[in-house]
Amino acid sequence: MSGGYVRDDLSQEEIAHEEAVYGPLADAVRTLADACIRTEVDDASVAEVTAEIEALTQRLQVRQIPGAYGVRFDAEGRGRPWGNAVVGLRNPIAPPLEIQRSPEGRAWADFHLGAAYEGPPDLVHGGVSALVLDQLLGEAAGAGGKPGMTGTLTLRYRRATPLGRLHAEAAITGSEGHKTFVSGAISDAEGVTVEAEGVFILPRWAREAMAKQPERFE
Repeated sequence: MSGGYVRDDLSQEEIAHEEAVYGPLADAVRTLADACIRTEVDDASVAEVTAEIEALTQRLQVRQIPGAYGVRFDAEGRGRPWGNAVVGLRNPIAPPLEIQRSPEGRAWADFHLGAAYEGPPDLVHGGVSALVLDQLLGEAAGAGGKPGMTGTLTLRYRRATPLGRLHAEAAITGSEGHKTFVSGAISDAEGVTVEAEGVFILPRWAREAMAKQPERFE
């Protein structure tokens, strides 16, 4: 297994405790990022807040894990990708998406993208759309029992995606050996804005790990 996959065997009670502690912290930093973009307070206030943020950051840096968060597995083998840039509970960069899945290989989510995800004025950055769809297509592949890493991802931007409430969904369209083919889209209230097609490939190291402990990849 890659060093980024760690089995910590936390109980459900311990996981719930961590969610209650770190989830609100990430939410607060997300709100801070939005405020940083949109604030119009005076210069002195900005300088004071900057100093306070730097002090708080130093407090959090007193004790840290080395490197990235990776994926942690509980006592029952369920993964927690809490550092993930799309769904990570501890990652303030993540919206985060709360993705729903079905075993036939479908995944979907309703979510909100605010000022932090802007590209053109009042519109979602095209790279953020790609980020969301890459995650969602991968989730669909995994939901259908055919997980993999992105081999190719092709997007068609049919029209601009506005900031605000959005919906995304994806589904497996086929498979060939260790390759899984998935398609999906992002929509606003008026219909589809971005379409995507992807090929997800299960690498050799993952196939070997799944053969040994398949529950880790549920």
